Amino acid sequence: MAKLILSMDGLVLKEILLTKERMSIGRKANNDIQIDNLAISGEHAAVVTILNDSFLEDLNSTNGTLVNGQPAKKHFLKNGDVIELGKYKLKYVAEQAQQVDTADFEKTMILRPNTLKPAPAAAEPAAAAPDVITAFGNTQAGTAMPPAATPVPPAPQAASPAIGAVQILNGANTGRELELTKTLTTLGKPGVQVAVIAKRPHGYFITHVEGAKFPVVNGQALDAQARQLVDHDVIEIAGIKMEFFLKG
Repeated sequence: MAKLILSMDGLVLKEILLTKERMSIGRKANNDIQIDNLAISGEHAAVVTILNDSFLEDLNSTNGTLVNGQPAKKHFLKNGDVIELGKYKLKYVAEQAQQVDTADFEKTMILRPNTLKPAPAAAEPAAAAPDVITAFGNTQAGTAMPPAATPVPPAPQAASPAIGAVQILNGANTGRELELTKTLTTLGKPGVQVAVIAKRPHGYFITHVEGAKFPVVNGQALDAQARQLVDHDVIEIAGIKMEFFLKG
């Protein structure tokens, strides 16, 4: 399980296990990680953890957030990254050896028209896969020769996992599509309502990240836990409705 090590001026103050999918950081007492210092905003930042991956998001704090000395609004955390909030530091320690490359992390806002594909034309029927013919050796009765060995048919190739996508159902971008090809895709309006869809080997999961109200799936509001999406789920976030579906 990943954790954060809180320190100030080189002195370790405490270790915080990332036991929740969303952990808030700030000066107010209602934060999961409270840092009572005037340089820290009331709700300064949040760390979202989905399975073995975590990312940091600055919540429009007054003094900003640094990661490894660089200003960061949203950052995919790697083992050893150091988050700086004023004089305080939070070192991210991931106990999982395997980390997703940062190039596979993308912030995609659904309200940007240039990130969306036009509504697809009627799909052409997929070409039928060619039949696989397996040849067997013939045996001839009355001969002393042993039958020919039966060739082992090639192992069937594993089917490629279906790619998820969302199609906008209302507003100016109605009918447009966004393929969910990245490990993490962020949807919504910053400061209003934001969620993230994580692509995993066993499916797609949606998690609330920012906003007082939680996104809605099929008419029911999400809770703090990630929810696995299934084909034709209808998501509503920041006033935009979209349908999740699997392609191919």
